[in-house]
Amino acid sequence: MMSNFNDFNNPQVKKLPEHLKQFIVEQHYEHYTAVDQAVWRFVMHQNYHFLKDIAYYPYITGLNAAGLSIEKIPDLQEMNDALQKIGWGAVTVDGFIPPAAFMEYQSCKVLVIAFNIRQLHHIEYTPGPDIIHESAGHASIIADPDYHQYLSYLGSIGAKAMYSSKDFELYEAIRELSILKEMPAPEPLTLKNAEKRVLFCQKNLGEPSEMALLSRLHWWTVEYGMIGSLENPKIYGARLLSSIGESKSCMDPSVKKYRYTADAINFPFDMTKPQPQLFVTPDFKYLTEVLEHFANTMAFRKGGSESILKAIDCKNTCTAVYSSGLQVSGIFSDLRMDKNDELLFLKTSGSTALSFEHKQLEAHGKSTHSDGFSSPVGRLKNFDKALEDANEEELEKLGIVCGKWTELNFIGGLNLKGIVSSTLKRNSKLIMISFTDCTLKDEQQHVYFEPSWGVYDMAVGEKIVSVYSGAADKDAFEEIQPKAKTATFQPEYTEHQKRYHDLFSQVRFCRETQQEFDRLTAIWTTLKKDFRDDWLCAMEILEILELESIFRDLAQEIRIHLEMKASNEPELKKLIQNGFYLISKAHKMSGIN
Repeated sequence: MMSNFNDFNNPQVKKLPEHLKQFIVEQHYEHYTAVDQAVWRFVMHQNYHFLKDIAYYPYITGLNAAGLSIEKIPDLQEMNDALQKIGWGAVTVDGFIPPAAFMEYQSCKVLVIAFNIRQLHHIEYTPGPDIIHESAGHASIIADPDYHQYLSYLGSIGAKAMYSSKDFELYEAIRELSILKEMPAPEPLTLKNAEKRVLFCQKNLGEPSEMALLSRLHWWTVEYGMIGSLENPKIYGARLLSSIGESKSCMDPSVKKYRYTADAINFPFDMTKPQPQLFVTPDFKYLTEVLEHFANTMAFRKGGSESILKAIDCKNTCTAVYSSGLQVSGIFSDLRMDKNDELLFLKTSGSTALSFEHKQLEAHGKSTHSDGFSSPVGRLKNFDKALEDANEEELEKLGIVCGKWTELNFIGGLNLKGIVSSTLKRNSKLIMISFTDCTLKDEQQHVYFEPSWGVYDMAVGEKIVSVYSGAADKDAFEEIQPKAKTATFQPEYTEHQKRYHDLFSQVRFCRETQQEFDRLTAIWTTLKKDFRDDWLCAMEILEILELESIFRDLAQEIRIHLEMKASNEPELKKLIQNGFYLISKAHKMSGIN
């Protein structure tokens, strides 16, 4: 967690709960090199020219609304100043963060932006999140009201989704692989093993969890979504908007286009390969309709024994909500059902907390219930209403009076005997009864609680109406979500590399100030002599020369050099050709900030 939390004077960022702040890192804008700025500028100029006819949302309009420019890497303060006008904010994080945390940020209407930027050798595409993908991809369409409403709603649903321990193993594997692939020269065996690990995790997920299924909906909409008709779709997905190669190839007839429906959950994805199919929504409101359809199948809306089983499989903190409103947060370990699979009893292991309306109940935090919590679920025999709805007179008849001994028989067969020490009501409903000298057994005389164990706090509720991932009162629970074991690659530059960065800085000075163009000849001489692998700095010099119509012989020399490089190095051919195209269209760029 950041020691000095910067909220950028943005209301949405300011309201972030404590448990989410642990993922935030400082942007350190001064750490971006002149090469980083050139990478941003080249990609963004490409985006503008190549996406303006196939992107759904007006590109420059969307960028401006999010505080972005095609000329420089975005500054988080400028982004927050712009985003707060539409009720959103933004923070920087270190690469991939856990899916549950990512979703919760969206529910808080805060974009998470990976602070790092792809290296020059990955200028077309990077396997991990970077500031180009996160800001130019996600933020460029955030101003559309129907879309950002969908995004925040998807986050609120995703924050409740049940996930499995295998989901987190896959997340760790993908994060590790993306970091390795962004390194200049990863050790081949390490890279191969990381790829094998991702493949193994993908093939051994078992029955997909709610989070896995929801991640598919997220993938086919937020990341790779298309909008309009099947015959003439436009792109809006962030990965398409931030990758020229994919935005072009996705239009090919070989990439199947399907009408977007809830069936998209049946299409798993491989983030390391081109997508074989994409889904087209008629409009953004329809995305919310499909999401609502899926949400109705989730544990937080269904409750019952099936949802408790999902919580047990999760092996992480979950919350079960009784019909009385009492919330039990902990790691669920056991349950009991009748022959009709109706829930009769639930149990957690380890630290557990009890809450109401997402606020932890006094004296019912993890220290009180450090060894777990268990309680019956259901109605009492010979009582024609739910116990939580009993009035004082009815409670007295049942013997539920402080200081008195009572016996409660549940329809499911559980029997409780003990002395009532206290009762707790909230909003006119009885949510808990505490007992001393208490025994809880089933019909086979299996013991669930005995007097020597101390005070028994019994939850009151006819049903479990909701089960979701995470604690009810996350900050009080001090819930620190699993963090990645790996940190993203941060290059340390040699003196030679720093000299290369300086050449880009000089070119940028000439372009932005319209001064000292004579410098460009010396810069080109240095590039030829000491930086033979370069193509981007040479392209920036050529852009200035041709736009200003100066030093024609020098411009011709650089163009021939780049043409030869494109011919001899196939991996650069498309980039250089795109650069030539951008220069030829440069006169149309006037007026774009």
